Amino acid sequence: MQSEGLTSDWVREDLSEYVAHLQLHMALQARNLVPSLTQTVVDSREQLLQQTQATIEKLASRQIL
Repeated sequence: MQSEGLTSDWVREDLSEYVAHLQLHMALQARNLVPSLTQTVVDSREQLLQQTQATIEKLASRQIL
């Protein structure tokens, strides 16, 4: 009977370790799937700046010709 209790404890411990590992894996995956809000704001500002610079350069080059 005592060995059955030890086996049961090992199974519980292994299962708990597996669940903890799975939760960590899922959290890391979720982090990779969802972009951070601050990064999106910075990227959109950079994109807007690049588009504006390209438009100004086009207009400036057309006026010179």
